[in-house]
Amino acid sequence: MNLIKVKRKTRIEPRYHRKMGRLEVGVTRIQKTFLGMPYKTIHKYRETYHGKIKDCKDCKLERV
Repeated sequence: MNLIKVKRKTRIEPRYHRKMGRLEVGVTRIQKTFLGMPYKTIHKYRETYHGKIKDCKDCKLERV
């Protein structure tokens, strides 16, 4: 039985950009879990309108 697993979860989050305004973005997080409870986020990224994948650290979008 594995105690530590890696899970991927996608959520819709409201974001804001001064040129585009307010938009809803799907943000995917890859997290380590211990007994089903998340304890560490390994990576966080989002998908653009054109299908490109961008890291959330590199984006100029602010959370609303």
